[in-house]
Amino acid sequence: MNTTPASSEILHHHVRRMAGRDPHEAHRVATPLELLFDLTFVTAFSFASSQLAHALAEGHYTAALLGFAFASFAICWAWINFSWFSSAYDTDDWIFRLVTMVQMIGVLVLAIGLPRMFASIEHGEHLDNSVMVFGYVIMRLAMIFQWLRAARQDPARRGICLTYVTAIAIAQIGWVVQILFDFPVGTSIVLAIILLLIELAGPVIAERRHGGTPWHAHHMAERYSLFAIIALGEGVVGTLASLSAVVEEQGWSLDAALICIAGTGLTFGMWWVYYMLPSAPVLHAHRNRAFVWGYGQMLIVAAIVATGAGLHVAAYFIEHKAHIGPLATLLATAIPVAVFLAAVYALYTYLVRRFDPFHIWLLLATAAVVVLAIFAAIAGVDMAVCLVILMLAPAVTVVGYELLGHRHQAQALAGDAHPTTP
Repeated sequence: MNTTPASSEILHHHVRRMAGRDPHEAHRVATPLELLFDLTFVTAFSFASSQLAHALAEGHYTAALLGFAFASFAICWAWINFSWFSSAYDTDDWIFRLVTMVQMIGVLVLAIGLPRMFASIEHGEHLDNSVMVFGYVIMRLAMIFQWLRAARQDPARRGICLTYVTAIAIAQIGWVVQILFDFPVGTSIVLAIILLLIELAGPVIAERRHGGTPWHAHHMAERYSLFAIIALGEGVVGTLASLSAVVEEQGWSLDAALICIAGTGLTFGMWWVYYMLPSAPVLHAHRNRAFVWGYGQMLIVAAIVATGAGLHVAAYFIEHKAHIGPLATLLATAIPVAVFLAAVYALYTYLVRRFDPFHIWLLLATAAVVVLAIFAAIAGVDMAVCLVILMLAPAVTVVGYELLGHRHQAQALAGDAHPTTP
């Protein structure tokens, strides 16, 4: 059977010019390579979640929060660096594929370094992120190569691409300097914060030049939603850990059923709430809102992963391996759930640029559910029951949106449909 030149073109992966994708390309979806790349972050989130759960169960709250905050940023930032570039310049030729493979190796090295980083903070000696930085060096060399290739083959955006190269190189040199000198933990954290600000500022400076890179709004909305689903996988893992603990301790019982319902329902509810964000249509009309949206997603994803870790802490508690009480155990899940819901509402309000008074009632009802779960834990109610109560927190938003909120969103989008200059 004969093939046309057009169909033959997409069957091979010969070198193609990296001139930038069409930001208005129809039917743009995540590629198989992007999905494969995302799989490396399953491991990274798993390491971060397990380290957080262990530290919380031991009562080492400061080490848990600092370590998880640092790990979450490192993981999310690695994904963000690749994903936005891919949205703008994915050629899917053999060069792009092989360089992406190198970046995947870097992600795995980053993941391996997470336990050592958590341990260094817990012991209070110095911040040992040397393995993580090595993983970033691997990713960054590949990323700089990609941006230099784009700068050479897309002359109209050469300045933008070179700005990215400069920002990435400066930040990476800073991280390497940090591991070459044995700074105390406090000094290392301050230096890390400075470097994080440089990391965040780089894309802002670059994208404000000449209209920015040609990323695709609907494609990026889908990419972030898939990233959130990977994070939600930790909720499934945490549910399985808690369920296994109950079955091991009590056999198949009512508590086992309640744990299964609570963990799965909580994960499912957070998934449902996340997809209420009108990301794609708003970003398509208002590309200048991408930075707050994209950076804000890091908090949402981190909260999702932390929720899974909280369910794992509940497993430690049920197995009598935790050194914390029932209230702290419940808060390990309740706090990230509350952060997730608050971040989603805040990001929704930012996207549509309109505060919906109906949200006040939903937030109050959600807060009431969380408080009820906390009081139940204080009163000594079984942990499985406390988690079932907490499961209703995202359900409040789901029910409210399905009954009335969707109409409010439609009205908000209709009134915010005029595009702005990027």
